[in-house]
Amino acid sequence: MDLTFSGEIIYWRGPAPFHFVEVPEQQSAAIEASSSLTSYGWGCIPVEAKVGETTFTTSLFPKNGAYLVPIKVAVRKAENLDLGDVVEVALAIDV
Repeated sequence: MDLTFSGEIIYWRGPAPFHFVEVPEQQSAAIEASSSLTSYGWGCIPVEAKVGETTFTTSLFPKNGAYLVPIKVAVRKAENLDLGDVVEVALAIDV
């Protein structure tokens, strides 16, 4: 499954402070529909993500009926991104 969307970089202070982009409702529903095939536990789903010219592996985290894409420090530095920036995210999920 390949998805592309735009979203704002947000900060969430969970167990550790992280920056994320929330997957929009429609795409989150599609991910949820296939989660039994892709999740490795706790609802986390491994993905290959691309922001700008930077491709990286990460896992989507479920939160409040949607999924969050972690935006790693290395990605933010490589793409010169900060809190509040709107980015386009491409996700590849093995189903």
